[in-house]
Amino acid sequence: MAEAVANVARRVNETVEEGKDNLDLSKCKLIAFPDGVFKVLRNVADNIHVVTLSDNEMKSISSKLFSTFTQLRELDLHGNVLTKLPDAVGEMVHLTSIDLANNRFSIFPDKLTEIVSLERINLEGNSITEIPLEKLYNMPSLKWLNMNSNPLDSSTRSALQSPHKFDILSTTESLNDSVNHV
Repeated sequence: MAEAVANVARRVNETVEEGKDNLDLSKCKLIAFPDGVFKVLRNVADNIHVVTLSDNEMKSISSKLFSTFTQLRELDLHGNVLTKLPDAVGEMVHLTSIDLANNRFSIFPDKLTEIVSLERINLEGNSITEIPLEKLYNMPSLKWLNMNSNPLDSSTRSALQSPHKFDILSTTESLNDSVNHV
């Protein structure tokens, strides 16, 4: 545990001292975003455009993350155990990419559809059965949506077959079907 804390402290200090525009706290065994990090980064938070919190054990994300890093462009949360996002994510006016792959979402995080700058959404490897296609169509910047390895229901899979203004990745065949085609 002490090693994990030291690792977080070292990475945060590097971000501050080197004036980096990114904060990488991946693989730090975090179960939550450390409150102390907000204090250390408060003077440089506006310069941080990329936050990586992948491959941790985070069950939730504090809305404080979004109110602190207001200039965030990319957020990587893949490989955690998240089931939802705080409503504050919808206020991220500069966010262009969010990676939520391999978490535990069973419901599409609807607030993502309120982010007009969002271009890329990765929700691969969750447990989502339906997606709000109508809301997604109304997102002006969306270019790419990855829904691979989600148990999408049949009506959603059917709707995904028609042409879209953005790329959608979704596994529509069962594993047995794809093995038979090899």
